[in-house]
Amino acid sequence: MAQLSGKVALVTGAAVGIGRAIAVAYGREGAKVVVNYSKSRQEAEETAKLVKQAGGEPLLIQADVAQDRQVRAMVAEILERFGRIDILVNNAGITAFVDFPDLEGLTDEVWDRLYNVNVKGTFFCCRAVVAPMRKQGHGRIINIASVAGINAQGSSIAYCASKAAVIHISKCLAKTLGPEILVNVIAPGFIADTRWNVGRPNLDATIQKVTQAAPLKRAGKPEDIADAALFLATRGDFMTGDVMVVDGGRVLG
Repeated sequence: MAQLSGKVALVTGAAVGIGRAIAVAYGREGAKVVVNYSKSRQEAEETAKLVKQAGGEPLLIQADVAQDRQVRAMVAEILERFGRIDILVNNAGITAFVDFPDLEGLTDEVWDRLYNVNVKGTFFCCRAVVAPMRKQGHGRIINIASVAGINAQGSSIAYCASKAAVIHISKCLAKTLGPEILVNVIAPGFIADTRWNVGRPNLDATIQKVTQAAPLKRAGKPEDIADAALFLATRGDFMTGDVMVVDGGRVLG
């Protein structure tokens, strides 16, 4: 029997990359998968097709997670369609490439944009699903952070700070929402196949550097994160407030 048969999973930012891989993995296990997107409708439609081909039942919903009203409307639509929400994966996120020494490059606009989506968006989605999850007596929230929220490395200081905030919000929610709702974090390392890397200067050199530094000697793939998200959605019954690092061991230094 499929591990997620009868379950409803909301995956934010599911149009491409990690979000798509998680949505398809859940579909393969029989879930009803809500494919959320903000702007990339064509890519989100492709994700929905892949979910259906994998054996799941997709529902496509456009919503900007940084807008609380849109988040609440999305959850209401899910409940009207399926009557429940079992799993929330907060994957929607953005970054800004600003070298650490370039402090002046961290403008108000950069801070606001990253925090609105990465931090407030994560919280808004968590808050919106609490009532239905409590009503049904269980739920699982999986927040996608980054190793940049643990170590001082990444695309910018603002991005690192936003992902550190996601980790701490998750810990606070885990303490608040138990025992019915489990809240855990996945902290990916460098993932080569993401939209952020399209057109990125020196990408091949970066991949080579990451590969050499990681004990497992390769860069990460979206499917690596999907494997972790499937574990947290189906197992780990005695885990909450935990941070699962998925980076091939590179965080070990």
